[in-house]
Amino acid sequence: REGDQQQSPGETEERAAEQRHQRRRARQRQRGRDHGDREERARGRERPGVDPGLELGLAGLDRLERQIPVEVECEERADRGGDRAERDEAELIEKLVAINRVAKVVKGGKRFGFAAIVVVGDGKGKVGYGTGKAREVPEAIRKATEYAKRAMVRVPLREGRTLHHDVRGHFGAGHVVLRTAEPGTGIIAGGPMRAIFESLGVQDVVAKSTGTSNPHNMIKATFDAFTRMASPRSVAAKRGKKIGDIVGRREGDGAAQAA
Repeated sequence: REGDQQQSPGETEERAAEQRHQRRRARQRQRGRDHGDREERARGRERPGVDPGLELGLAGLDRLERQIPVEVECEERADRGGDRAERDEAELIEKLVAINRVAKVVKGGKRFGFAAIVVVGDGKGKVGYGTGKAREVPEAIRKATEYAKRAMVRVPLREGRTLHHDVRGHFGAGHVVLRTAEPGTGIIAGGPMRAIFESLGVQDVVAKSTGTSNPHNMIKATFDAFTRMASPRSVAAKRGKKIGDIVGRREGDGAAQAA
């Protein structure tokens, strides 16, 4: 009897295959029902009596008509902004201060490139500097120029020709001294500082570098001096006084020192 109840291996495999087939058919029927439900829900969302394709086309046309004036206005504004940016860039003064050849040691040898430092200014009190590195010289200069344009700062000038007061600046081993000058003095400065003053729009100034001659440190020390500079307007605002009081006191001190 026990031998009659036992099934042969072939019958067991057939039964397992039949069960797998039944499960597969059940999954397919369930997928079909789900797909039909989705189609019914989609048809229920459609408006009766309106072709879905026509409705979609009309909706797109309405959106297009609403967007046309906005896009035209945005294009006009972009054109005006682009023209203004082009005029500003055309008025900028660009000075190439230094360019060095650099090398990167990699597996199998060295890769040579170029590092450039550029000073950019508008000649009206704004100036900035930037550095760029690339395999070719023009690309390095372009990178440095773009960075300098983004990093421009405004420096207060006296009568638009010289600094308001004497100031010192330092960065690392770079130390610079900037002094005001009388009309007709000109730019008495050398190396990178001359490029900065020419781009800034300064006409009369006396500058001296008492530290390193590295152009990077000299430029950064000069910009550090610019951050320490104050105009009579800012000083009067901090002290709660009038600009005339600050300027009159400065002129009186200068006359007393001259006497």
